[in-house]
Amino acid sequence: MTYCPALLITAPFSGSGKTSVTAALARLHKRNGLRVRCFKAGPDFIDPTILVQASGAPVYNLDTWIMGVDHCRQLLFDAAQNSDLILVEGVMGLFDGEPSSADLARTFGLPILAVIDASAMAQTFGAVVHGLATYREGMTIAGVVANRVGSNYHAALLRAAIPETLLPGTSSSEKWSFSALPRDAAVTLPERHLGLQIAAEIGDLGERLERLADTIAATELAQLPAPIEFHASPNCAEIPALLEGMTIAVAFDAAFCFLYQANLEWLQRMGAHLKLFSPLADKQMPEADAVYLPGGYPELYAAELAENEMMQNSLCAHIEADKPLLAECGGMLYLATTLIDLQHQRHPLLNVLPGTATMDEKLAALGPQQLTLGAATLRGHTFHYSSLQTDIKPIAQAHTANGAAGEAVYRIGSVLASYVHWYFPSNPQLIAQWFNNSLP
Repeated sequence: MTYCPALLITAPFSGSGKTSVTAALARLHKRNGLRVRCFKAGPDFIDPTILVQASGAPVYNLDTWIMGVDHCRQLLFDAAQNSDLILVEGVMGLFDGEPSSADLARTFGLPILAVIDASAMAQTFGAVVHGLATYREGMTIAGVVANRVGSNYHAALLRAAIPETLLPGTSSSEKWSFSALPRDAAVTLPERHLGLQIAAEIGDLGERLERLADTIAATELAQLPAPIEFHASPNCAEIPALLEGMTIAVAFDAAFCFLYQANLEWLQRMGAHLKLFSPLADKQMPEADAVYLPGGYPELYAAELAENEMMQNSLCAHIEADKPLLAECGGMLYLATTLIDLQHQRHPLLNVLPGTATMDEKLAALGPQQLTLGAATLRGHTFHYSSLQTDIKPIAQAHTANGAAGEAVYRIGSVLASYVHWYFPSNPQLIAQWFNNSLP
């Protein structure tokens, strides 16, 4: 058992400002000399890039279905042993999804800081606060943030609207911290699709984080929350060195940037040596035993990827040598014959996976997925705005959490490809088989 101050930052709905508040808290306490560790609830690659910049430390995801309760518990415990503050950014609204942010809070005893977009409300703010606090038992509300407030008078109206008695057994709203953050377009984080832009795309992110931290410093949020207990998981197995001596080339640049921190660490803990490379900027991939092509935004850089024929030839030579390559989502699109972008421009790509990838304005798939191969299972999630037309027959099909048909899994020689973003720690043994090219 260990103790560490902690908060789960949540909201009634997406777009309320969870990431901004979490990042502001992280930056404020980091610049005050504290060791801050951030987590992101749910399978998300984008918000963690901002939280890494804010905290200066690696950011892990927490999802008890994809990753398992024991694994999540151990991640939190490990962080608590070497931190002065743990911040968990929730996903969607507090009670949305399975598992929800509320589920995480109850499972791990995390106090909740609710961020409410108050820009278009006054007394109704109190009703929203009351609903968040009383909808489900077993949660601790540490405080409320009224975000995008128009004036001091507006803040006073919101503060007065909070009911004196929020939960049975509590005395008054004075038990809670209340903070009002002003509306400020200069610190608003730019968005794309259903979320924010990644940190590398926001040129003035550092300035925005500093300004956000300055705003937080003038509120009750500047005070550390009370320490809570964190426990080690009794059921975490040792990670076998199944990739000992192997070198894996990992694509990582603006086009391929959707990487779980845990995936990279688990490859290393299994004994692999990782070499990062850029399909956009490099002329050839590094010498390696296997390649990992994660997801990202190949559609935004399709012209540059198509023009880099030397890199394409290098990757194709790796595949022709019967060396393994694992591709996920955007990485799979890079393998296609052609990619058609939102402007209907056609871009010739690797032609390893014969077919056409077509971008769309509408979301094509979203949610957790599980693959079963014999007695082995592997979990992950899918999130894409494209479709793939191919005559290649899949070797398997993933399924959603409720058992519905999910994404196809393709195998072409030593290449494995799917729309699913896999979470490697959910089955390190199967991942090792993939990278060793030893699937039956």
